Amino acid sequence: MYDYNRIKNHINGVESSSYELFGAHIHDGGVEFSVYAPAAANVTLIASHNDWQEIQMKRDFFGVWTLFVQSIGEGVRYKYKIYSQDGEFVEKSDPFGYYHEVRPDTASIVYDVDDYYWRDEDWIRNRKKNYNSPLNIYEVHLGTWKVKDEKTGDEKYYQYKELVNELIPYVKDMGYTHIEFMPLTEYPFDGSWGYQVTGFYAPTSRYGEPRYLMDLIDSCHINGIGAILDFVPVHFATDDTGLAYFDGSCMFESEISQFRDSPWGSIRFDYSKPHVHSFIRSALNFWINKYHFDGIRFDAVAYLLFPDGSPNSPEYDCGVWFLKNTLFTLNAYHPDVMYIAEDSSCHIKDTAPVVYGGFGFDYLWNFGWTAESLRYLSTPYGMRTQNHSLLTYPMYYFNQGLFMLTLSHDDVSNGKPAIMAKTYGRSQEEKFANLRTYYIFQMTHPGKKMNFMGNELAEYMEWKNEQVIGWNLLDYTNHKVFHEFIKRLNYIYKEEPALFAQDFNLSAFAWVDLQNAANNIIAYRRDDFAGHPLYIVLNFSPYERDYWLCVGCDCEFTELLSSDWDIYGGSNKRNTKLKSQDGYLNIKLASLCGIILKPSSSDEDFEDKENKEENENKDAENVEKEKPTETEQ
Repeated sequence: MYDYNRIKNHINGVESSSYELFGAHIHDGGVEFSVYAPAAANVTLIASHNDWQEIQMKRDFFGVWTLFVQSIGEGVRYKYKIYSQDGEFVEKSDPFGYYHEVRPDTASIVYDVDDYYWRDEDWIRNRKKNYNSPLNIYEVHLGTWKVKDEKTGDEKYYQYKELVNELIPYVKDMGYTHIEFMPLTEYPFDGSWGYQVTGFYAPTSRYGEPRYLMDLIDSCHINGIGAILDFVPVHFATDDTGLAYFDGSCMFESEISQFRDSPWGSIRFDYSKPHVHSFIRSALNFWINKYHFDGIRFDAVAYLLFPDGSPNSPEYDCGVWFLKNTLFTLNAYHPDVMYIAEDSSCHIKDTAPVVYGGFGFDYLWNFGWTAESLRYLSTPYGMRTQNHSLLTYPMYYFNQGLFMLTLSHDDVSNGKPAIMAKTYGRSQEEKFANLRTYYIFQMTHPGKKMNFMGNELAEYMEWKNEQVIGWNLLDYTNHKVFHEFIKRLNYIYKEEPALFAQDFNLSAFAWVDLQNAANNIIAYRRDDFAGHPLYIVLNFSPYERDYWLCVGCDCEFTELLSSDWDIYGGSNKRNTKLKSQDGYLNIKLASLCGIILKPSSSDEDFEDKENKEENENKDAENVEKEKPTETEQ
């Protein structure tokens, strides 16, 4: 496994597959161990195969320590015992370990990540970045999405192999296109949600062994669902067994506390050290190569760009170089994989190609849209007129990046109430009506989509890592029909090219009613340039309107979806047999209502859609409505 030139490349920061050089590799009837610890006075291997007795490792002039142990294989637990120059020692997990013990135990485990037969060749061959395809992501924290009844401790968690039959059918049935997994890289503290990592190459053992995660992702692909990994490139856990002061020196971190300590109580990577570039870039490459992830979400990008995460500070040149170099390299290796930025600094070149001075991300979370639209959603009716621009302003800067509209875990945790709890309403019925209209706004607004688990339930409670989301809410009619509403909306999004095929073409979007602040109404058109436009009308006022929509042609229309349909909890002021006259369409616009309208190309077409809608409505009426009065969780 030893390769002089590639080890030199790792040290110089240009290697992208360092996991092939370091760690524990099974070959020739044994295991070869290799660890980079240049400042260490000595390194020994301790492992379970010989009752944890020290075995001396051999050092080369680079500071790489190696050892080949005959007649051992997968399943052996091991650590490196690293002696510093002052004679102290600490037992460390393998930075390149493929598998670790379940916390609180910390040993690495020898594992063959190539011993899995993948079945997703067709998916990999055909996958793409989805610029002109539907992209509707379901963000999941595996430990709290669902748990086993009457279980405690780790026994309550569904394992990767069990989630194949739990999570995938649900996501597929609900109409989402991708799952984004909150960090799965090994971490010791449940309360960090996976954002304080100790094993950057190991899937957390809380939910089972690595092959079962591979099978989970493989099964996603077989079922037409993409998989995205939330990855942490900025910082790591402070635990003694991890990367902190790894070889007795600040090997991965800065010697200066100002640049070492993160705002999250963890330790920041020092990107002025070239081998750190190789370590993280190789980890990203590893998760794509070995686990077939279709996308990587980069956490806390602002702290790679600026020392304190603030755009008012000078740029962090080393972090900027890392991003540009890494994304240029990954896009060359994996041009069909999505790279997504969570960047609170809103850098205007996040999604520009590196060759044009950008960072090379494919998508950027639109923090502006999220903050402004949620602020409007929580605004009392009497104040919505003066806050009208909160709905419309995001389109003024929409050409500055390839945006994703997100309602993520960040929006419903750390003291932030759930989306339903944020929603204004003088009654539960009004809150639900506001929320349904809001979700039509999200799903029809230009930009790709993402929602955190529980949003589709109209969850009331702030999300916390120690409690499962509120599946019990589906016992109540309002929540059950809202869940069905989100499902239908997801399917409409996937079925209507106007909502995704020209997402980032500004000429495919047009305001029809932009300045109607007095009535709290907005209307706009989405187009796919293939003859299938959609018109969206949103009434955020508590008053019904007899509304004239300018459509510029005389034809018939179908009410594709209304948030006011009674099957979803509304008053059922339906619009049927719609036909525009002199370029205007007259519609009944219920209070707190969103409508999606689709022109019909012919009378026959119109009748077919009406019959289909009638059949769908009959099916939906089977939703149970005789439930007890709703109460909060």
